Amino acid sequence: MKISMKIKPEALAIIKKKMDDDHQIVLLSLNDGSNKYSKKGGTCTIGDSFQFVILDKRDPEYDIKIANDAGLDLYTAKPETTFLENGLVVNARNSTLSLSSDSGIIDGGVTVTKFEGNKISKDDLLNGGQC
Repeated sequence: MKISMKIKPEALAIIKKKMDDDHQIVLLSLNDGSNKYSKKGGTCTIGDSFQFVILDKRDPEYDIKIANDAGLDLYTAKPETTFLENGLVVNARNSTLSLSSDSGIIDGGVTVTKFEGNKISKDDLLNGGQC
């Protein structure tokens, strides 16, 4: 499976703010409660919420390389590909990322998180985006 993505400069700047020398791997992951990186959940979010997750090492479950024009070491997993279409573009407007395809907007509120373990804070529990 071949996936490619254009990442606009403004969007790249937002992603890179979460990266450091030790965290250079980037995942495009669902943010719907379906995986270990998601803090969001509920049936209303299935397939319509994405996030970029910044890691310090590769995750073998995310083994599909996403070719991109920004030079990121970017991957996704098979479950995510169900919701990805041709012509993927990541854009930024007012510091908010959006993911779109040739068919239109997939997610207008893509988040970026540096993953540092499965820590769930009190704030996550109170404001985790459950529906």
